[in-house]
Amino acid sequence: MQPTWQALIDGAMYCQPQLEEIIGRQRPDVIVEDNVCGFPALTTAGVPFVRIVSCQPLEMKGPAIPPAYGGLPADDPTDWDAFRAEYDRTHRPMWEAFDEWVQASGAKPLPDLEFIHESDVLNLYTYPEVIDYTDRRPLAPTWHRLDSSVRTTDAPFEVPPELDGDGSLIYLSLGSLGSADVDLMRRLVDVLSRTSHRYIVSKGPLHETYDLPPNMWGAQQVPQTTVLPHVDLVITHGGNNTTTESFHFGKPMVLLPLFWDQYDNAQRVHETGYGVRLATYEFEDDELTGAIDRLLADEQLHTRMAAQAAIIQSRNGTTQAADLIEAVAR
Repeated sequence: MQPTWQALIDGAMYCQPQLEEIIGRQRPDVIVEDNVCGFPALTTAGVPFVRIVSCQPLEMKGPAIPPAYGGLPADDPTDWDAFRAEYDRTHRPMWEAFDEWVQASGAKPLPDLEFIHESDVLNLYTYPEVIDYTDRRPLAPTWHRLDSSVRTTDAPFEVPPELDGDGSLIYLSLGSLGSADVDLMRRLVDVLSRTSHRYIVSKGPLHETYDLPPNMWGAQQVPQTTVLPHVDLVITHGGNNTTTESFHFGKPMVLLPLFWDQYDNAQRVHETGYGVRLATYEFEDDELTGAIDRLLADEQLHTRMAAQAAIIQSRNGTTQAADLIEAVAR
């Protein structure tokens, strides 16, 4: 993770003069940032600053919850301190240098080992209440949870006629990074081709380098938010968007985490019983197919997730967020 943080920091430093120029020219009434790394120009502009957290909510730390990014269980703290110590060892010198630059740029000091400021007026994060950690880590009144934030601008999706037939319909997406691992995608396609199910596949940027068997249809990109209502199950890397959108539509998940907070999402969905976490590169064929079949056959799980989806959709996270931001801007 440390090299990725450093790249993000380098980007923030590069953007600082451009952001100052843009803010001075546009004179916004409110500034909203969705990022994991802070930009001093955004917090020193003299207008309300709103932070959006679109990663897994372990990012808002607390002593009674696991450390972020480790994929560690919530009910077994055995490895928490060791992970925190190693994260401190690998990140503190970089954080100290970044904090010094942030303060030199006129912003407040960063919280310890944090790379972005919390907003004094409004902080938003996206995560379904049913798997959140609010009972273990209360947040300040400036924090508001959005159970989901699902765009409605995608065109309607119809299941391609070549997928007509029997068998459950499953969506496979490993995100832009995961789908670029062609060897991993080929292995998944091979294993899944030998099942009786049908698949919609987000093939990713190297889509032309591998083919799909007859029980699959795919494209470089597919309109995920309009595909999900049609499927019975999701195979995902555990990115926060796909995780929260799967809950929005009531779909259980098989999770193959690759990076960052995906390990935490995979662990949380697994330990709360809404899906199965597998070792992305070490799973056995029958582990994957067995997990799929168990989740598809679990009628109680589907009933429970459908009920949760109705609650999540009724809370209308996009409108809630817009209302909160507009209230700050007035």
